[in-house]
Amino acid sequence: MSPETYAQVSNLLIPTATVIYALAMVSHAMEWALGRAAVVKTVAVKEEALVASDGVTVSGGVGDVPAVEEPASERLDAASRIGLLLTWLGFVLHLGGVVTRGLAAERVPWGNMYEFSITASLAVSIVYLIFVQRYKLQYLGLGVTFVVAAVLGLAALALYTPAGPLVPALHSYWLVIHVSAAAISGGAFTVGGLVSVLYLVKARAERRVLAGGTMSASLRRLPSAEAMDGTAYKVLAFAFPLWTFGVLVAGPIWAEHAWGRYWGWDPKEVWSLVTWVVYAAYLHARATAGWRGRRAATIAIVGWFVFIFNFVGVNLLVSGLHSYAGV
Repeated sequence: MSPETYAQVSNLLIPTATVIYALAMVSHAMEWALGRAAVVKTVAVKEEALVASDGVTVSGGVGDVPAVEEPASERLDAASRIGLLLTWLGFVLHLGGVVTRGLAAERVPWGNMYEFSITASLAVSIVYLIFVQRYKLQYLGLGVTFVVAAVLGLAALALYTPAGPLVPALHSYWLVIHVSAAAISGGAFTVGGLVSVLYLVKARAERRVLAGGTMSASLRRLPSAEAMDGTAYKVLAFAFPLWTFGVLVAGPIWAEHAWGRYWGWDPKEVWSLVTWVVYAAYLHARATAGWRGRRAATIAIVGWFVFIFNFVGVNLLVSGLHSYAGV
């Protein structure tokens, strides 16, 4: 096929993948909604039974009511499976869109903000799907599909640039190393940030149960808060050295090739360093001060927002030497 045909295929696959990811997000949203409704229904039935049995001793209490009725549990499982299958389908289409974009441009597909957006969001999907198999992270489906669909939608609607040759500053194999490492570690930062958000939600629910409250079926299906804290640490411990090498080692080498200096306090360089500092603080606090739980999760979430600002805010709002800044 000609480059023009590859470009047309890519332009078809990326919007289609966006729609599929959005459908996956809806399926996962239904999963959470069904889980919440399941607990409300079972607790309400128990309370009605107590009222109807006025004057009659009833064994057990509200806490003895199952968190999820069997039909509701089946619906939850079905929504989860459909969401994951749609995510896989969206990923395949997404991958095809990125590959054909590279074939259309006859180079690596991350030479401008549009291409970096579709590639970085693909990395989020890759990291998520790998960790789903390894750590059973299906519960992140809603957050991951929302992030990926939003990035792809933004790329298609506001950032699209026709496929073309690289600007001279980007002609270096260090570009491949630098951007691919940044994209993969960024995907891991996103997964780690989402796990940390859900850790805070689950930890609060566990404290409420200890105080005599209830927990929704969706939250009961999540791993324990302690397990999610450990998962977030594993994901971020994987991402940090990759970010260090790709951004703070390969990045300056590429900058020297492109602009004749290793470091110039460009806004992108500064915020990449700030991102590194936040995640270094996270790992250092866990290793030396023994920070676990809420404090560690808070740092991880701050790091994720710093990374998002570095990816979106700096690239779109702040002028700099990087070719896609201010696009």
